[in-house]
Amino acid sequence: MEKKLNVTEDTRLSDILSAYPWLPDTLADLDARFKKLRSPLAQALIRRFTVADAAKYAGYPARELMEQLDKLVKARET
Repeated sequence: MEKKLNVTEDTRLSDILSAYPWLPDTLADLDARFKKLRSPLAQALIRRFTVADAAKYAGYPARELMEQLDKLVKARET
């Protein structure tokens, strides 16, 4: 069972990926803008990135990203 994580704009991506290792591929499939997170630069910075940082880097509103993360995790639980 995956551990639950309360995601906020300040949550580090490394924490999210530790809790939900399947998430990067799912996000990239959901919206092409998240493919940028697979770049070498993003991979190097991912430990420092927060949800807000990742959203800004991908050109996606942080609030919408948090909503999408919540939907994806809930869908996976069912």
